[in-house]
Amino acid sequence: MSVVILRNQVVHYEVLGRGKPVLFLHGWVGSWRYWVPAMQTASMAFRTYALDLWGFGDTAKIAANYSVKAQVELVQEFLNAMGVGRVAFVGHGLGAWVALQFARQAPQQVDRLLLIGLPWKPTNINGRLGSASVVDLAAWLLDGDDAASQATRLEARKADLQAIRTSVEELRSISLDQTLFLIRMPYLLVYGFNDPLVVLPEGDELAHLPENAHWIILEASAHFPMLEENAKFNRLLMDFLNLNSGESPRELQLKEEWKRRVR
Repeated sequence: MSVVILRNQVVHYEVLGRGKPVLFLHGWVGSWRYWVPAMQTASMAFRTYALDLWGFGDTAKIAANYSVKAQVELVQEFLNAMGVGRVAFVGHGLGAWVALQFARQAPQQVDRLLLIGLPWKPTNINGRLGSASVVDLAAWLLDGDDAASQATRLEARKADLQAIRTSVEELRSISLDQTLFLIRMPYLLVYGFNDPLVVLPEGDELAHLPENAHWIILEASAHFPMLEENAKFNRLLMDFLNLNSGESPRELQLKEEWKRRVR
């Protein structure tokens, strides 16, 4: 287990591979651990990092650090400590939100964004996220019997429920769709068609994304496409990371397997 001390507190992270840096940020349920299959794939060509945000996994649980602002600051401090400059982000749920906010505040440090299960608006998140226990959330969203799902359910129990609820309260008062139209680096939105936690954006919303953006809906996935359609997700991840810097992810739609599907 690797740790770094930030703000006099323990921050847990893991790193694999060599090459251009990629930072994986987990969501509301789980920790860095469910990124292992994706990290192993990406680490063949990239240096991959994953860390536990404040209140999750093996990172310190200090309620004063649970705001999204503090999580964004954690990412900045972590990158500084690791000596990482320009980086690609892969974020899921809460991690997608943190990555998006980081890109808005420090665009010069972000090469591209892959945002999974990003709730655009307060109405796009299931209310159960703000009321259920961590154990119940993990059982609801992770019903697979595979080793990765089982490990993720166990890891999820380490989370401080207040860390989840603090961000959910923040989310109820903002709309992230405005930020999506302000950032200029390439980004890709990925959703599971059967996600019970994050409601898919409407088709007309997706159709009006800027030229530097694209979306893909994985039809056999729910909230954890990196586990539920592992092979397909990893192919998509590598295709996206291997695009030339600044190249629009809309090039991905040229492949039959990435044809868009919109409700």
